[in-house]
Amino acid sequence: MKKSLSILIAMLSVFLLLSGCASKSKPADAPQPSTEASANVAERVLTKEMAFEGVNNYCHSAYDWSPAENDPSLMYVTPGEETDSAFQVIFRSYTGAFVYFQVDKASGDVSMKEVVPSMNIEEDAGSFSLYDYLKP
Repeated sequence: MKKSLSILIAMLSVFLLLSGCASKSKPADAPQPSTEASANVAERVLTKEMAFEGVNNYCHSAYDWSPAENDPSLMYVTPGEETDSAFQVIFRSYTGAFVYFQVDKASGDVSMKEVVPSMNIEEDAGSFSLYDYLKP
C-alpha cells in the first residue's frame, strides 16, 4: 500500500512538472489578426474629434451615468488641451472627481489620471487603446 501510494505521488509529480513545460505559443488554429486590419489602424491619423469620440464612448461604457439623468451637468466629457504629441479629454464625475485622458497621437494609447480636487488626490487610473472604442 505504501509503495503504491509513493508511485502514484511520483507519477503525479512528473505529470505536473511536464505539464508546466508545455509550449505557451498560440495554437495554429488560433485566430490571427489580419495584416490588412493592422495596416488600417496604423494608417489612421488620429484627430481631436476621434480622441473625443473614443474617450466619450469609453466613459459611457465604463461609468454609470444614471446620476446625471435629471441633471446632465453633473457628468460630462469635454476636450482638454492639445500638445504636439497628445490630445487631452476630461471626464467629470457626479462625485466631483475628474479623469484626465491623455491620447497619444502616434499610437492611440490612452493613459488615465484621476484627480479628486476636494481631497487633494491624484493617481494613475489605467490605460487602454483608443481604437477599441472607435467605430470602424
